[in-house]
Amino acid sequence: MTHIHGETVDEVKAEAQVRMGKAVADLSRSMATIRTGRASIALLDPIKVDYYGTPTPLSQMATLSTPNSTSLAIQPWDVSQIVAIEKAIRASDLGINPTNDGKIVRLTIPALTQERRKELVRLLHKVVEQHRVGVRNIRRDANEAIKRLEKAKAISEDEHRRGHDEMQKITDACIREINEAGEVKEKEILEIG
Repeated sequence: MTHIHGETVDEVKAEAQVRMGKAVADLSRSMATIRTGRASIALLDPIKVDYYGTPTPLSQMATLSTPNSTSLAIQPWDVSQIVAIEKAIRASDLGINPTNDGKIVRLTIPALTQERRKELVRLLHKVVEQHRVGVRNIRRDANEAIKRLEKAKAISEDEHRRGHDEMQKITDACIREINEAGEVKEKEILEIG
């Protein structure tokens, strides 16, 4: 657990807001790796290729593109790595079989079945909830920091109460933002066509 520090309620709030902002940004990155019916380069973000003994992100060794809404193209800068790239994709949990023409690895994104869509929505709900919990933990740490300030007689009881109320408003706004982002992503997953 990381503590939030500050010598005033405003400093504590500012640090908590920065951390909550990072949690919301991390949610966006996490959701980008969850598949929808459309091809997205973000699907390849978690894939690491064994590049001469070093696990290397795919984006650092190839040009990635989406020629259309149902396929991805991976053009390695070092053509000798095509086999390693295909191996990494097969080992990932994408569930997509790569093909290559000797220069470019192609991935055809199959249409999602209704069952797979439901699995992805469950995964999305779990990711969203983890980020909500993270924001609540930041609020708890900030409230503890405010309580420490009051105990140290650095702030009054009124400032303590006001600080708690303001932290709750900030938390509510972040949770609302997380929920809205989750709802948008869920619609994308369930959208057919």
